[in-house]
Amino acid sequence: MRDLQLPQTVTAAIEGANVPPLPQVLLRLIQLLDDESSTIDALAAVVSQDPALSARILTAANSAAFYRNTPASDIKSCVSLLGTRMVRSMATCLAVKRLFDTDPGTVAVDLTDFWRHSLLVAETSRAMAAATGYPHPGEAYLAGLLHDVGQLVLISSLGDQYAWLLSQTGDEDKLIELERTSLPTDHCEVGTWLADQWRLDSGLADALLFHHASAEEIATASNLPRLVWFADALARGVQGLAPFEELAATLFGTDSAFDAGRILTRALDHVQVIATAMGVAARPEADDAAPQRTLPNVTVLAPAHAPHEADRALAEHVRDMAVMHPLQQDLFELASETELLNALRESARILFELPRMGFLLIDRESGELAGGEIAGQAAIFRQTRVPRGTDAGLATRAIAEREVRSSFDDVRPPRESLLDRQLARAFGSEGILALPMVGKRRTVGVMLFALGHADHARLKRRTPWLLNFGRIGGVSVEAWQDATACRKQAEDEAAAAFRRQARRIVHEAGNPLGIIKSYLRILDQKLPEDSDVRHEIDVLRDEIDRVAGIVRRMNEVPTPTGAATTTVAVNALVRELLALYGAPLFGDKGIAVTSQLGDDADRAACDPDSLKQILVNLWKNAAEATPRGGRFDISVLDGVVQNGRRHVEIRMEDSGTGMPDEAIRTLSFPDQAHSSADRGHGLSIVGSIAARIGCRITCRSKAGVGTTLSLLLPCVQVS
Repeated sequence: MRDLQLPQTVTAAIEGANVPPLPQVLLRLIQLLDDESSTIDALAAVVSQDPALSARILTAANSAAFYRNTPASDIKSCVSLLGTRMVRSMATCLAVKRLFDTDPGTVAVDLTDFWRHSLLVAETSRAMAAATGYPHPGEAYLAGLLHDVGQLVLISSLGDQYAWLLSQTGDEDKLIELERTSLPTDHCEVGTWLADQWRLDSGLADALLFHHASAEEIATASNLPRLVWFADALARGVQGLAPFEELAATLFGTDSAFDAGRILTRALDHVQVIATAMGVAARPEADDAAPQRTLPNVTVLAPAHAPHEADRALAEHVRDMAVMHPLQQDLFELASETELLNALRESARILFELPRMGFLLIDRESGELAGGEIAGQAAIFRQTRVPRGTDAGLATRAIAEREVRSSFDDVRPPRESLLDRQLARAFGSEGILALPMVGKRRTVGVMLFALGHADHARLKRRTPWLLNFGRIGGVSVEAWQDATACRKQAEDEAAAAFRRQARRIVHEAGNPLGIIKSYLRILDQKLPEDSDVRHEIDVLRDEIDRVAGIVRRMNEVPTPTGAATTTVAVNALVRELLALYGAPLFGDKGIAVTSQLGDDADRAACDPDSLKQILVNLWKNAAEATPRGGRFDISVLDGVVQNGRRHVEIRMEDSGTGMPDEAIRTLSFPDQAHSSADRGHGLSIVGSIAARIGCRITCRSKAGVGTTLSLLLPCVQVS
């Protein structure tokens, strides 16, 4: 069943529920996060040992801020998607929440037995998957781990109401009956609803939904629900069923050699190893023979005495200081504004149980309040632009007064802002809460949350903590913006210095080039009209113009270029370059040059200067790699057809030492070139120009044998 619908009152309660992890597992995760050598695999392994942490990670990774076309459906991919910095921020908030959000209540909840049972069903499900040939044991493990996650959500969202149900029984089947008579749902449906929100496979969601079905009913389900049902029944030691070996044969078609007891024993041993490593207390020896409790343990507390007002204020101040340091430290380590805002979003979800929120930030230059291109927000945020000084409702009032403002404040303006109504409609909530983001020197924006009457009553006494959280966000965003502005200023100054130096070089290089060109003109005038040298002087003059153009471009800001609008006769251009560079590059070094050139039936669609720059750089590399007595061959072939378009091919082959793999890679990925040598720089230039003009370069090279290069240049297309 997909997209299971729960009553609106239930979904409203569970959306912001703070599902608590086992503290021992949370502590182990924080220790791993503090170790910079910890891998994603190690972090995912710890998260996978706690249903609450797994649920939290799945929720964050599949939220709008991290939306992907394919859902993140396993813990490792979720941790990898979120990144260690985001996971660290979430773990810090969970720890802070556990230590300092100690609302006085009537019950205390111990999750140790619940955790043991969830982990046992997960381990058993994975082993059963292997034994029965189910192809996705990791999916079976996750389904087993989360099969009772609905209980955690209900106790977090309904509090004492659900705790009272837990206190009435230690049997899961009886709990289901109590849930269905006292609530508009049960923990199976709540867990399935969560799995649907995560966009997990329907088989996994069904495993959560059907794990309390009867033996007759589960026999008609698909493989994964049957696996989890059997693992849960085996772990709970459900009475009144056929022997488990017979039941397994009925459900999975296994033979008599199927040993359910052995699978359970091994799973129990594995769970105990994990529990010992986590520091979870072992079961008392006297209880070893007793049925294992699988539900959260609830203890009724005596009414607590209200603390003195001064003690309460002092405790809140200490709590605020304790929250500020670790959370702000984690936020400062984030690498981008997107990461920072996503971390604030998840922190608010954990600390204040406010799952729906958005940001409006103040533009540093215009002072305009806008949502910009922040990911994971409703469209209304991207469309909102509030000029400086405008009273647009709760958002601008919170910024102006540096106070928390909400739709349910005792003192409200006589007229409701239409923007407030739009935001509430976008959230699907009764109202909104506006929290200013106050930095050290300026206010950088406002956080806006979906708010209902119940949320307002709950958060009203936590206003100081909310303001402190807003300051944490404001200081963090301010620091990131200042660092970005500082980097941009440094880059602008460096670019300006480079342009000044480039102008000097252009000026200084232009003088000798102009003198040489003038000398060539004088020499040309002294030569007889029929002298063969005139053509070579013309080629040399063209080359000087090309070099002057290259030097001038040092002073230009690069701009995107469109398709080539000029053409070149490739054979003629190669002849000119051989006449000019053949002797200095090859002949003087004792390298024999052979050429096979045609009559330019096709013209290449590129500018001559770009092709000259490519060829001269490649020829220079070939000359440097080829020893005396070696050879260099070049040929031009017209009429090569690729993907339905004609091309001109320039093929070059040398008998040199060969080209290293890094150099070959530079031809295809010039931006990744790391070599500071002339050869590496020249090849990166070749790769960049080739990509710009649409020239495809292929290379075959063998050490000690030589290198063959092929350049495919698209021809001018004829209508």
